[in-house]
Amino acid sequence: MMYEDDEEAQDQSLARPWIVLKTTYDVEAWIDHQNRNIQYLIKGNKNNGWGICFELTEGGEIYMHTTSEGDVLLDVTPEAEWVAPLITAVTQVDAPRSQIWALPGDKLTQLVLGLSPLLAMTRLVTDHSFNLKKY
Repeated sequence: MMYEDDEEAQDQSLARPWIVLKTTYDVEAWIDHQNRNIQYLIKGNKNNGWGICFELTEGGEIYMHTTSEGDVLLDVTPEAEWVAPLITAVTQVDAPRSQIWALPGDKLTQLVLGLSPLLAMTRLVTDHSFNLKKY
């Protein structure tokens, strides 16, 4: 999706209702779409706080950021800790001691597919401090 002006691009940071994704094709198409939206919005901006916030139906938020190497950082808020066993199950990565999870990039599709039934909303974020927290 291409944006004609900054106002429309800025509007992308608003929360969007989640539509449950049921296949890996759906997830990969969603990832590609979100990646293009983020790339368009961050043109020329070196800020590392860009990503997606998943709002969970049963409470809490998960902030997701992909690094330049393709790895995934998750900031699982204390209210969302209840979803940690699911993240471990779908990614085969043990829970960290902090609320920041570091996942290999090849786990992204499984992560989104596993979380999909538990999501209420998503929104693009522009200033989350993933890089300031220790993981």
